[in-house]
Amino acid sequence: MSRPRILVINPNSNHKVTQGLEDALKPLDFEGGPELVCQTLAEGPFGIESQADVDSVAMPLRRLVESDNSSAAFVIACYSDPGLQVCREGTDRPVFGIAECGVLTALSRAENFGVIAIAQRSIRRHMRYLRQMGLTDRLAGERPLNMSVAETASGEGTLAKMIEVGRALRDEDGARAIVMGCAGMARHRRPLEDALQIPVIDPTQAAVTMALGTVQFSAH
Repeated sequence: MSRPRILVINPNSNHKVTQGLEDALKPLDFEGGPELVCQTLAEGPFGIESQADVDSVAMPLRRLVESDNSSAAFVIACYSDPGLQVCREGTDRPVFGIAECGVLTALSRAENFGVIAIAQRSIRRHMRYLRQMGLTDRLAGERPLNMSVAETASGEGTLAKMIEVGRALRDEDGARAIVMGCAGMARHRRPLEDALQIPVIDPTQAAVTMALGTVQFSAH
């Protein structure tokens, strides 16, 4: 009997980001559990860094989800949750967005949370989403790295900058948990948590954990 599959979709076309996701998800790919498959959206921009980028991948994601008859669940691995609702319309299988799952996971670990964004212009987009979720009163603050998606995935000095911003969120804004606001930050979760000594949430790990539970319980 084949293992049920969870498809984790990187909506940008940067394969280093996809590799980082694969590495971050290895602890969740356990024997007897669902198969975790990470896929790069070939049509996506190299980094999703604007509302235009977010909008541009919605329908390619929908087509990918609709045409996939093998996966038991889907995870959209971008912190803007691009195409989340339109993808949910296109399938009767569960679709998880990492921003939604990351924030909800942070709120299960602490009274409030802070977000490390890739850039200042991302924050307005994230705030709009938090207002839609009704969770702005639990946000301690959001601060930018002012780096690109590609730089967060492979650039030198990324972790040091994340520690600097994380400390400001913790010490100045009062955040009791940190959400990493970009899938490209995945490989930095553990060292960042070690440095800050408060929970650090990788939203892709959070979303895949929720997908795993959903798929496992539906199969038993």
